[in-house]
Amino acid sequence: MTSATEPILPDTRLRLIEAAAEAFYTGGYNISMETIAAHAGVAKQTLYNHFSSKEALFSEVVRRDAERMTTALEEDGGDLRARLLRFAIAFRALVMDQRCIALHRTLIAESLRFPEMTRAFYESGPAHTLRGLTQLFDQEMRAGRLRSDGAGAAEFAADMLLGMLSGAERTRYLLGIEVRPAENDQDRAEKIVDCFLRIFVN
Repeated sequence: MTSATEPILPDTRLRLIEAAAEAFYTGGYNISMETIAAHAGVAKQTLYNHFSSKEALFSEVVRRDAERMTTALEEDGGDLRARLLRFAIAFRALVMDQRCIALHRTLIAESLRFPEMTRAFYESGPAHTLRGLTQLFDQEMRAGRLRSDGAGAAEFAADMLLGMLSGAERTRYLLGIEVRPAENDQDRAEKIVDCFLRIFVN
């Protein structure tokens, strides 16, 4: 473990975020900052030099995962279907992952004791993703490539697609009724995206 006075390397922040992600996904929100620092191989003070609180660190972990999904929408190459398919695969890979399922269970169980945790999760994760999709659909609707039913149509479409990509399937995983198969589910993602586009494409 490094000392509190050891110079901070350029990749320290990324290493802290990656260590925190693993810690939160496996140990839940109750895991201590000391444990996260130990996972990252740094002193606790180094961790606090980068993140003022566990809430701030947790928000950054969730935001990073959300940005990985919205980045798929911004990547060049392909039409709207290709962009949505990249997003759908990335989204399902994250939210259906057993570690994410376990963390979500912890969030629900601890939401009354740690309301700041659930707010941080929602704003940095689901809300961030919803905003990214809404912005894309608003652009597509203004260009006439997607049908608009008036004010709020872009956000409604984004909310609808996110629901289609998780829905009752994820509820079954959350409740432990089923365990997600390990194989790639690109075929299911394609069916969902194509169904969505049949509804909204002009």
